[in-house]
Amino acid sequence: MKTLTSSAPHITDVSQYSDLADWGPQPDSLAGQSHSSGRLLFKGPDNSPESGVWVCTPGTWKISVPRDEFCHFVEGRVTYRRDDSGEVIEVSPGTCVLFPAGWTGQAEVTETIRNLYMLV
Repeated sequence: MKTLTSSAPHITDVSQYSDLADWGPQPDSLAGQSHSSGRLLFKGPDNSPESGVWVCTPGTWKISVPRDEFCHFVEGRVTYRRDDSGEVIEVSPGTCVLFPAGWTGQAEVTETIRNLYMLV
């Protein structure tokens, strides 16, 4: 169930939630054909904050984080590699990550991910 018009927009059973919009192929692809879908939960004035559910299929692409982004992964596996340091962040279900604005690197999804996110 989704109640996006509530005073506190919410989605119940988000790990099984299937009313997702097609967000298209992942830009800046390096390998594979990652495809995204999701559902926007809330978007404030000037697009901040923004919160929702994001699902992405396997593949590898360049990533550049424009605003601070908190992610809680509930499904799948992805490896993030930071450009400037080579740092590796391994993500599996239950992992939370805060990517600071300006973070750049590569994302390699090996199992379709489901991510609950907030950009500020």
